[in-house]
Amino acid sequence: MILEVAGLRKSFGQLEVLKGVDLKVQPRELVFVIGPSGSGKSTLLRCCNRLEEPSAGSIRVEGVDILAPGVDINAVRRRIGMVFQSFNLYPHLDALGNVTLALRKVLKQPRAQAEEAGRQALARVGLAEKARAYPNELSGGQQQRVAIARALALEPAILMFDEPTSALDPELVGSVLNVMRELRESGMTMVVVSHEMRFARSAADRVIFMDQGLILEEGAPDKLFNRPDHPRIREFIASIEH
Repeated sequence: MILEVAGLRKSFGQLEVLKGVDLKVQPRELVFVIGPSGSGKSTLLRCCNRLEEPSAGSIRVEGVDILAPGVDINAVRRRIGMVFQSFNLYPHLDALGNVTLALRKVLKQPRAQAEEAGRQALARVGLAEKARAYPNELSGGQQQRVAIARALALEPAILMFDEPTSALDPELVGSVLNVMRELRESGMTMVVVSHEMRFARSAADRVIFMDQGLILEEGAPDKLFNRPDHPRIREFIASIEH
């Protein structure tokens, strides 16, 4: 098991955003998390690498309890790649510089080694020829692919995507989804929060529906989209697919 979440709760002041979430992710699995805004999807991802501190519950990554006292959180975060809605690239660094920054600063790799890994990561996302381009010279889709390469360069055990296409123009979405599809085929374990339902139907191994801080239902895409048990899911899918 790569990721095991049990009884996860998160409150912001009086507002309880996660109300006891249980989630297991197997190696090589692509798990899609859907649900209305405010259902706790992004908070769930952010708790899994402790960008948010859970209020209660347990999280294990590759068997390591990441909430244990004294855990090396930086080592944990290297195993959990995160790709956000906003690309968070450094404007003063070119694509290769953005991808290799953590390799050099965090992993202390020599420049030549970091750049070799960085070029390989950029090649995986189809941007080998853009290594020396700066973010302002790249389209939104290309910037997001650089952000994916940056996460890949650290060789994570699992990649988490938080609305990776929502800031992109529609015609640029496909290039990012294609990269995600190729990553899935290469065996990368992924948890994806997104409204890209067509992609979820075609690529996910399992779809999880969250509402009001709880997982209401999970299952294969065909079952969840076409024959959900919960009326709330039918309502949600009907509302976004029109």
